[in-house]
Amino acid sequence: MPHHHPHGMSRRAVTRATAATGLALLFGATAAVGRALATTQISARTFDVSVSSPALGRTAPLRLILPSDFDAQPGRTYPVLYLLHGAHDDYTSWTRETDIEAFTAGRDLIVAMPDAGPTGIPSAWRDGPDYETFQLTEVPALLERDYRASGVRAVAGVSTGGYGAMAHAARHPGAFTAAASYSGILDTTAPGVPSLVDAIVARENLAPSSLWGNPLLDLLTWQAFNPRARAGGLRGTPLYVSNGSGVAGGSGDWLPEVLESLLWPSAHSFTGFLALLGIPVTTHFYSGGGHSWAYWKGEFITSWPMLAGALGLPE
Repeated sequence: MPHHHPHGMSRRAVTRATAATGLALLFGATAAVGRALATTQISARTFDVSVSSPALGRTAPLRLILPSDFDAQPGRTYPVLYLLHGAHDDYTSWTRETDIEAFTAGRDLIVAMPDAGPTGIPSAWRDGPDYETFQLTEVPALLERDYRASGVRAVAGVSTGGYGAMAHAARHPGAFTAAASYSGILDTTAPGVPSLVDAIVARENLAPSSLWGNPLLDLLTWQAFNPRARAGGLRGTPLYVSNGSGVAGGSGDWLPEVLESLLWPSAHSFTGFLALLGIPVTTHFYSGGGHSWAYWKGEFITSWPMLAGALGLPE
């Protein structure tokens, strides 16, 4: 482990650990939580942590960006911004595709980028790993134990990570103080979306039914993990949703535009249902655009004031 980790526990730390235990029970986690097996320093503030995960049945990576003053203030705790990656990508995507390390320099927060597997769908798989428990229980417990994370957490994600942000927040009310989705899959049972989800899973040589089962025969399972169906759990949580219309214009690269257009109705179905429930959401629906970082980087910056406020930080 790096030299950052303090030894001993203050009364506040004991309180936080008790809260983490309560969350673990709430989320149905096993008694064991993730442990850091190895830590590699990538840059001045960025570290890759190898986490022993009972929920995944394997070791999984977690990338962290620590606050600039982390060493200088050994008694301080920090809120955590979780950034989730998309399909066919990995936990390094946010540092590879954005300037998130520079952007957060001087800001008093920890940025956590956990693994979500090759599909980027951070769910409890029907026949496979439980990424939900990994991201919601094991990683937070590790951060509170070893990196002085406070209990304040916000989450944002792109594509399937956008799905994860809203699904996590909806399925576990109060786990996050804010949630943001950039081109996320927000209504998994909307027309055409189950086929898209199945294609994402199949592309990684996995059986589509291994995620949530058959979209028709196992509809209750699909709905249980559907952000729209669980939208009532988002009441009181600041929300940001963005999506482009895709083929109406945009980058000129047809595949990202088609993908974006496929998610357009799903995003509107989700936000429309929030409106019916009287749950506020900040939306940015724009003409054209593609399913790519060229758009997501700007959407993150636009949503930052909301995320910062929920984390207790100045903009």
